[in-house]
Amino acid sequence: MAQTITEKIIAKHTEENQAKAGSIVSAKVDLVLANDITAPLAIKELEKAGIKTVFDPEKIALVPDHFVPNKDIKSAEQAKLLREFAAKQKITNYFEVGRMGIEHALLPEQGLVKPGDLIVGADSHTCTYGALGAFATGMGSTDIASAMALGETWLIVPQTKLFNYRGKKRDWVSGKDFILYTIGQIGVDGALYESMEFTGDAIENLSIDGRLSMCNMAIEAGAKNGIIAPDDATKDYLKGRVEGEIDIIKSDEDAKYVQTYDINVEDIELQVALPCLPSNSKGVSEIEKTKIDQVIIGSCTNGRLEDLRTAAKILKGKKVAKSSRLIVIPATQNIYKQALDEGLIDIFLESEAAVSTPTCGPCLGGYMGVLAEGEKALATTNRNFKGRMGHLNSEVYLSGPAVAAASAIAGYITSPEDID
Repeated sequence: MAQTITEKIIAKHTEENQAKAGSIVSAKVDLVLANDITAPLAIKELEKAGIKTVFDPEKIALVPDHFVPNKDIKSAEQAKLLREFAAKQKITNYFEVGRMGIEHALLPEQGLVKPGDLIVGADSHTCTYGALGAFATGMGSTDIASAMALGETWLIVPQTKLFNYRGKKRDWVSGKDFILYTIGQIGVDGALYESMEFTGDAIENLSIDGRLSMCNMAIEAGAKNGIIAPDDATKDYLKGRVEGEIDIIKSDEDAKYVQTYDINVEDIELQVALPCLPSNSKGVSEIEKTKIDQVIIGSCTNGRLEDLRTAAKILKGKKVAKSSRLIVIPATQNIYKQALDEGLIDIFLESEAAVSTPTCGPCLGGYMGVLAEGEKALATTNRNFKGRMGHLNSEVYLSGPAVAAASAIAGYITSPEDID
């Protein structure tokens, strides 16, 4: 029977080696992920159940990244609980401050994600890893506790929607613009508990950073996972990161899709999602000159090196508007160092931006950029729900790094083409 890539990956992790859309299966996991917000809940569930040891200390990743470096006593206690659990269980992949990064940028960088893997994480944006040909999905902390103990989880095998992107993208347009445009077309429930499979020549020509950005936001359309079949670009990215043969799994040519979308990327201009949904996306040319108090360039969606290079190219020789502020957050220590080596950090500082250590902080209204009442932010993050970044009466607009950098200079939402 013909299968999609998602069905094939799930099937190979079951005892029966079968997975048909709609069926309920028990599947072995290759990696279990949690952070400083979600891991403490899972740890307490393990203790409550009397579980003394995890199934495999090498197949669990603990990344304190949301409120770390600690913003207050409560966050310090959470991080301490994580640290002590990691030490007690001899967790191989525990990443302390100074070695950590934003989890969904860090794990691929560290070679912990491979094509064909089945990965579960106590964070909704775990779907990011589909960019490398893995089945990856977010779960609640109780389910993650179970996966930590047993090394397996249960799933309803999702049906798949196919998104075929063709053509040559416009200048400055990135994977973030592809996915914002797509979510704008299908809505925040347009792929509810379904797999979003991204394919086409425009995807083949998209960087791994761009692909990670796309799969990261599959959850914003309600998807169970986002996925891209591995190719030569995937192999190049993984070279030196992972050992052994790479498992190249692709959908069968006659695989069954619940729906297919054909998207000409030449029609996609730089996108901006207006409050208060990621689906409220429009081309930047359609947006009025909306004044912005704060710009964030970073997060698990757009804090990678490609994003920082794009922002620096636009910011070079220019200043952030006096009426606004810009916060740049490299997603990992390695990205930070490479940006430093390339002179990108100098460009940001000379533009009068603030540069932070890796953290999720402002994305969820945690710290490092919380909004006051009435303030508006433009962010390269993935959600703009009401009150997401601070006060309930603040507003968040979403974009890629190009629009974010240009808007920081102008003080209002605009395109790089409109910056002198």
